[in-house]
Amino acid sequence: MNNMSDRQLMTRAAWFYYVAGLNQEATSRQMGLTRARVNKLLGQARDTGLVSITINDRDLGLLHVEEAIQREFGLDFCITTPALDLDKAEVAANPSLAAMPLKAVATAGAMYLRDHLADHPKSVVGTGWGRTLAYLSRQMSGTNSPDARFISLMGSLTANSAFNPFEVVQALAQATGGEGYFLPVPFIADSPEDRDVLMAQRAVARPLNLAKRCDIALISVGELTEESLLRRQGMISREEMTELRAVGAVGDTNGLFFNAEGKLVDHDLTGRTIGASITDLARFRTVLLSGGLQKVEATRAVLRGRFIRGLIIDGDSAVRLADGLL
Repeated sequence: MNNMSDRQLMTRAAWFYYVAGLNQEATSRQMGLTRARVNKLLGQARDTGLVSITINDRDLGLLHVEEAIQREFGLDFCITTPALDLDKAEVAANPSLAAMPLKAVATAGAMYLRDHLADHPKSVVGTGWGRTLAYLSRQMSGTNSPDARFISLMGSLTANSAFNPFEVVQALAQATGGEGYFLPVPFIADSPEDRDVLMAQRAVARPLNLAKRCDIALISVGELTEESLLRRQGMISREEMTELRAVGAVGDTNGLFFNAEGKLVDHDLTGRTIGASITDLARFRTVLLSGGLQKVEATRAVLRGRFIRGLIIDGDSAVRLADGLL
């Protein structure tokens, strides 16, 4: 075992544990490693997408919530993950629990995408950005879809990040054997004039034309707070966030900022963001992925825009979203 790479060790540990059915103690004996080391390898196997776990049971007790949300927002479907009912004290004691709603939604999203690719192997799949989609891409390992094409629906971030649209597209293409395309421009241009110049470039026009042929789009939603990914990645300034909130914005998706009624707000950023328009998203089979209670207000706003066809959401957020609908 000493000459094996970490990935080889992960694969071997995962095979003994998940396929052969050995428990962690037996796996550690078989591999000559400590239980702590085996436990870490199994965790890494899940986190990197080497192992993806599928739960086929749909009787999760939230079907009435799904139906209420689907009916209220005119959706084709709504998929919820099990409600975890984590309180603030639990999350404070174990910060890793905070990411569980995102990871649960990502796992459900990956299951949905795998099923879609199985039925439509030549799909053009548009993607947004963010933590949920980054986690989703890690769950696609082992999916064979060489004829699928993945295209980013927005410009790339300036910061190097696993949540970058370029990284999400490349991870999906690598996991499935398909092709990945991205827009070689910034997410937000310096001015509307700069945006027009960039959009006119052939290197941008070609992937944008492909993006307009998407048959499905997977996007996430962001809240407008200091803890949002937009702020943490430095994509918008504190001043811009204050201005957006002043004109009523409560959240965004793909750089489109919405008020509580689902209408686009009037702000300078609207004319500087490079990516698919709301008209494009309405034409696609656009699926919104939302994980975390902090995103409920923004999720409701985006759904009120009536361009979303499907919703994949964590159970706790779904219950909050359906409050007053049942």
